[in-house]
Amino acid sequence: MNRFYKGMILILFISGSLLYLSSCEKKPALAEILTEDITSVTQTSAITGGFISNSGGAEITARGICWGTSINPATSGNKTSDGTGTGTFTSIINQLTPGTMYYVRAYAINEAGTSYGNQRSFTTTDILTPTLTTVEAGSITLTSAVSGGNITDDGGADISTRGVCWSTSEDPTTADNKTEDGSGTGSFTSDLTNLTPGTDYYVRAYATNSAGTAYGNQETFTTVALELATVTTASADHVTQTSAMLGGDVTDDGGSDVTAKGVCWSTSSNPTTDDNTTNDGSGTGAFTSNLSGLTPGTTYYVRAYAINSIGTAYGSEVSFDTDPVELATVATAAIDDAYVTANSAVAGGNVTDDGGGNVTAKGVCWSTSQSPTLDDDFTDEGPGTGSFTSALSGLANGTTYYVRAYATNNAGTAYGNEASFTTDEILLATLTTTGASAITSFTAASGGNVSDDGGGTVTARGVCWSTTAEPTISDNTLSSGTGTGSFICELDGLDASTTYYVRAYATNSTGTAYGSQVSFTTTESLSDIDGNVYATVQIGSQVWMAENLRTTTYNNGTSIAVITDNEQWSNLTGPACCFYNNNEPAFGDTYGALYNWYTIEADNLCPEGWHVPTADDWSVLIDYIGGNAEGGKLKETGTIHWRSPNIGATNETGFTFRPSGFRLPGGTYVNIETYGHSWISSEYDAENASFRYTAYDDDYLYWWYADMNCGKPTRCIKD
Repeated sequence: MNRFYKGMILILFISGSLLYLSSCEKKPALAEILTEDITSVTQTSAITGGFISNSGGAEITARGICWGTSINPATSGNKTSDGTGTGTFTSIINQLTPGTMYYVRAYAINEAGTSYGNQRSFTTTDILTPTLTTVEAGSITLTSAVSGGNITDDGGADISTRGVCWSTSEDPTTADNKTEDGSGTGSFTSDLTNLTPGTDYYVRAYATNSAGTAYGNQETFTTVALELATVTTASADHVTQTSAMLGGDVTDDGGSDVTAKGVCWSTSSNPTTDDNTTNDGSGTGAFTSNLSGLTPGTTYYVRAYAINSIGTAYGSEVSFDTDPVELATVATAAIDDAYVTANSAVAGGNVTDDGGGNVTAKGVCWSTSQSPTLDDDFTDEGPGTGSFTSALSGLANGTTYYVRAYATNNAGTAYGNEASFTTDEILLATLTTTGASAITSFTAASGGNVSDDGGGTVTARGVCWSTTAEPTISDNTLSSGTGTGSFICELDGLDASTTYYVRAYATNSTGTAYGSQVSFTTTESLSDIDGNVYATVQIGSQVWMAENLRTTTYNNGTSIAVITDNEQWSNLTGPACCFYNNNEPAFGDTYGALYNWYTIEADNLCPEGWHVPTADDWSVLIDYIGGNAEGGKLKETGTIHWRSPNIGATNETGFTFRPSGFRLPGGTYVNIETYGHSWISSEYDAENASFRYTAYDDDYLYWWYADMNCGKPTRCIKD
């Protein structure tokens, strides 16, 4: 990589991401700008502008107006772009909401940033609802009428929809029945359809603009009345176990077309079209109806019907009895032990006689008690006679079951002979526990490998732990999916300097099995002079903090200045610190403090007995993990803090590198969630110091250098 010299900006591209590492010298000032008066205010637009009297010593790269319904609008909201340079410019604001107060400020952007003019405000003009009248209804029939309206004033906005609305209640609205008859002002005609004969209706014209919906005067009318048709019912003929033939004759349509006719039937008297029906065409005259799907040996009641626009007319009632049937004949197949497992089996049967009626269902039923019926578990292998096979599932292991084939026809359900079988027994799962790794003061990783499910599905697996031996799932647990295979769990909420016992577990239908017990002892926690408590982790021969330092006091009690002002930060020549975005509550505990190099070079920043790591300290760590290309072993896993995809992160060391971002020499905060940094306690040259970092989009551990006025986090390592 190239070195950068005074007066230049170092911009480093790493895998498509922008990383700032140092800055230029003194920056220009913000431009000076005024907001012009607001003119030509309409319902949806206005004209204003600005005057840039001083460029601030740098080129004006963008200027315009920003506006919103809240005070102090900014360029992050609505804005215009009106060229570059100083002087006067005019801005047209469009797509505003009528009757609304807006706040406006001119803006100008140069290298120093964005400056705003004085705030002005205005209110857009309002819109009224339209004015219209309703046309009296005409051309009235049984089910239709013609009305309309005349819009004489659009209220100051386009008519988007117009028509008439109607109801059997007064003052109908567009929430009732309505037509849509175009847009704009003037007269229009509306066709009202699907009306009920002999009914009083109320009608009003309507028109809608952006201010709302207005209604014309109310008109009323009554549709023409109808009568029911006249129909007779024919006697039953050709009666079998499941069918019969009947019919009827429509002798009068009642003044309206007969749209449907047929017969309706039920096992109760006075059947209607809400019961079983045939549909035998339309119009008047005689018709024949075939009734099917009847139940043998049953009394049925039948009436012919005819439907016109006024309703449904029924003929006289007739009745008949279907022929009776007998139960079907069915046999149960023997159970083949070769197809019996811990929770399934294969059975079957053969329906040899339908008993004179249709077999509507066949299958097997089973229970742990003898003589099972359809009140117990059963399969449905479809209708008809013949042989069939049934798969039985969801059985309990090591259990005796009794099975009977069944067949259901119109006469009822017949059962075959009884067979029995015993399911295989399910054993506990077999598994091992993975030794603990990535052990810190408060966290660790462990897991297991389920090598045998015992013959049943493993529905839960994970690890359980306790400070006493032989932990169970009644103690602390962490689940990790289902089934067999290896898994890893990350334990947290542990106590420092404490011995824990861990066992992997796996649960199937027989119960919960445990792997061998492993134990580990969490590392000592570390406290700084401010009372902050840190997790520590031993990695090889070294003991590191497992999180970034966040003290604001040297270990001798001397305070470290916390600087929030950007200009003050950029002019520092001595020790200082800060928290990302000047927000310690939001970022301090997670990412630690950001220190400039003047703070790092002191030998008493870390707690007593600890120090900022040297380049040699980092070399020992890098050798231990297998080189810089194995940086993922130091990164926190997941995307809670890291931006996706967080490539290569395993954190198998427990180091827990997080994407803290950093502060540029000019005071700007950058790269949170994408880059994790840590100072090294050695200078690069007279103006720069070294640091290590990792990125979200690869697993390499990088070395680089930065301006000493940069703010970066640091770890501490035990002396």
